[in-house]
Amino acid sequence: MNTPAPAAAAPPADAASAVVLPEGDAKFSGRRAALLISTLLLGVLSFQLNASMVTPALPQIAASFGRNADAAAPVQSMFFLAGAIAGPVIGRWSDFIGRRAALLLVLGIMGAGTILCITAPTLELLITGRFLQGVSSAVFALAYIVLSENLQAKVFGTSVGIIAAINGGVGGVDGYVGGLMAETLGFRSIFVVVLVLTAIAAACIIRIVPAGRPSGIRGAMDWWGAGSLSLFLVFTTYFVSGGSAAGWTAPGTLALLAATIASFAAFWFIEKRRSHPLIAVHHLRSRQVWPVIATTVLTLAGIFAVINFTVVLLSQDPDGGFGLSASVSALLFLTPAALIGVFAAPLAGWLADRRGWIKTLRAGTGLSLACAIAAAAFSESQVAVLVAVAALGIFYNGFFLTAINGLSVLLSPKEAPAALPGINGASFGIGASLGVVLVAPFAALSTSAGYATALWISVGITAAAFIVSLFVAAPKGETV
Repeated sequence: MNTPAPAAAAPPADAASAVVLPEGDAKFSGRRAALLISTLLLGVLSFQLNASMVTPALPQIAASFGRNADAAAPVQSMFFLAGAIAGPVIGRWSDFIGRRAALLLVLGIMGAGTILCITAPTLELLITGRFLQGVSSAVFALAYIVLSENLQAKVFGTSVGIIAAINGGVGGVDGYVGGLMAETLGFRSIFVVVLVLTAIAAACIIRIVPAGRPSGIRGAMDWWGAGSLSLFLVFTTYFVSGGSAAGWTAPGTLALLAATIASFAAFWFIEKRRSHPLIAVHHLRSRQVWPVIATTVLTLAGIFAVINFTVVLLSQDPDGGFGLSASVSALLFLTPAALIGVFAAPLAGWLADRRGWIKTLRAGTGLSLACAIAAAAFSESQVAVLVAVAALGIFYNGFFLTAINGLSVLLSPKEAPAALPGINGASFGIGASLGVVLVAPFAALSTSAGYATALWISVGITAAAFIVSLFVAAPKGETV
């Protein structure tokens, strides 16, 4: 596998103290492996609860500052924008400063942002805090890399599945608990819970995650490449949202498109001339990298829009849809997929280790496409849509998310082991935003034909994702 050797140091006598593996093939096993996975799980939970528990509290946040509901939109958008930037930058920086140092840096920034959210006297300061909190998105990529470097290959897939399972939420109950806390204790109570969890995760990381930088990594951090890539991600995000709000031919949208193209060109130009780039251009052109990124963007654009946008509107529309209340809609169409994914993702990782990562990816993408087709073809049947979305808990939340995250680690270049996981992590947000933007005009018609059209658009995007997934290179030692 394309993974670096663990950091060089001597292991402590006490397993409860900071664990530093010796250089070579030593790997965590047994109790230490369970402690490592649990520690990283705490870290990713700090991010996930920040994302899911705050969503139902957005109306209360706006009202508490005397604003209308629209004013609270940046509370989430800035959070995810920071995550898109932090993943590739901090992920690659961890190649030089070490995984534990990077994890603690991420949690430290998130902790500072959380304190600001708790004490913020204005909405603007709270949004600033949310931006700082969004840096925690990098913990996912870092967690996958730590698992790859420190666990035996036979348990790597299962451990990736355990972490990936949290990507869809905590069994669908975290959003409900967030809403309940906001109603009874106030929205700031959510941030108090996140702060406590962050402190516990940081303490566990200090004691469990190996210290030191990975061996075999040369050079220094490419800050010029990181800066230009960050600009590209920012302009891409605003171009997608701007096109949705103002129209794709509006002058502002076209200006953002030009800035997006220019920033990517700058990134490409810089990377071609750096001796130790963020990620080398020849890797970007290889089947190890671009199909992984493209598959992520397209699958998120297709399936995320089905689960989290079109079906949500369809289920609550009393005229063109099923006419359910918001709570019943969430219980029937969101909770099952999230809960099923919690169990399906570790199973998918176990299968990937034994049957192959590429086969698992193609099965997940292909069967997710089949579910999307079923939802579109029978969009007027509540039962059919419910079954199709629940099945996505297996094939999308379970198989696809586990396989694509594992492959991003296994296919990342040896000289930049954190580059592809970080960039792939940023692709999740881009894909999700793009999918919603593309189907929104049709779903907004609030007619059965409009919802069907939106779902068929998602089918087309997911079909493109499946085709692109056929180009993903197999990890070393795996046959397709």
